[in-house]
Amino acid sequence: MTTEKTIVMFGAGCVGRGFLGQLLSESGYALTFVEIDESLIDALNARQAYTLRLVENDWSADLTIPVARTLYSHADETLLTALAETSLVTTAVGVRSLPDIAPIIAAGIVRRAEYGIAAPLNVLICENMQDASATFRGMVLQHVPAAYHAYADAHVGFVDVVIGRTIPKPTSEMRAADCSFILADAYKKLPVNRPRFVGPLPEIVGLIPTDNFIAYIERKLYLHNCGHAILGYLGYRRGRILSWQALEDPVIRNVLERAFAEVRAGFVGVYDMDATELDEYIGELRQNFANRALADTVLRLARDPLRKLGPKERLVGAARLVEKAGVTPDALSLAIAAAYRFDDADDPLAVELQRRIAAEGLAAVMADVSGLQPDEPLGKLVREKYFSAGTAETAAGNCARPA
Repeated sequence: MTTEKTIVMFGAGCVGRGFLGQLLSESGYALTFVEIDESLIDALNARQAYTLRLVENDWSADLTIPVARTLYSHADETLLTALAETSLVTTAVGVRSLPDIAPIIAAGIVRRAEYGIAAPLNVLICENMQDASATFRGMVLQHVPAAYHAYADAHVGFVDVVIGRTIPKPTSEMRAADCSFILADAYKKLPVNRPRFVGPLPEIVGLIPTDNFIAYIERKLYLHNCGHAILGYLGYRRGRILSWQALEDPVIRNVLERAFAEVRAGFVGVYDMDATELDEYIGELRQNFANRALADTVLRLARDPLRKLGPKERLVGAARLVEKAGVTPDALSLAIAAAYRFDDADDPLAVELQRRIAAEGLAAVMADVSGLQPDEPLGKLVREKYFSAGTAETAAGNCARPA
């Protein structure tokens, strides 16, 4: 039984095909995807490859990524055998779907223990979630009998990963032409939490092992994801469709740059992070956000506001960091207010957010969803921005939405 150069990848969606597949294929791994989308499964198995198009404003390249096989997400013998024979697993299914795959990975761990496999298995958790390794490890171990916990502790690593590539959801036209086709930018760095690995580090193109992983995850969350949220929520309020259109709106661009400055001050003041490196990273983000070829939508960036308004998430968490540095999160409070105004009728979680605000009142929902109290400075700022009107709309990007 071999554990060499194979990988089981839960999720053949945007991150799985649009980023991980390229890096791991280039690293010599045979890809086994695990999916629930039957049409995608059929397409990948029929061709045993897919097309990844990397794009910039004035450049593009089509890559053919080979796929060994794509399995349905069910703990059958084929999948359990694949988990027993591999050394690496990735998850890129979305935070809300992690509980669905945890029992399958648990069954794979039990199978490895029963077979007496001493080689390590490392699970790379490629999700937008803080404390991903500890959280998902807990989910998995709930389904592993206690007799096998010692084996899991010794032989299975749960590793946090930062995903920095932008991969927009394929349009209906793209899926109709080829449901396996995926579009992405060319970013090619994969920071990972080095201490979470069991055994030697795998050789993966773009891998950046770090012992100070919290700095990478928070930098990505509070600058990259925060910037996307600002473009999404303010872009929606101001009637923009694509993210680059939101970026070119001078009102939104002003808020974004002010928010970048606030978060930069937070990182320097609280973590003593290198200001030059932060400026370089922010410069990369500006270039990434301006990539018209991605045709990323403000609705994708804004979807799921209930999660994105969490206390440690991209907007409120960034504002808390800024407060710790003694800086007023003025631009960030405006973005939070715009997120609370997000009412896209096609987003069930936006609908639920607005239903709760109507039933419970803004103050109660802010306290429950974001941990923002109405009498604290940040809570007051957000409420002020939420209810303000008139000239603030044009001067500062107020969250009143045009008719």
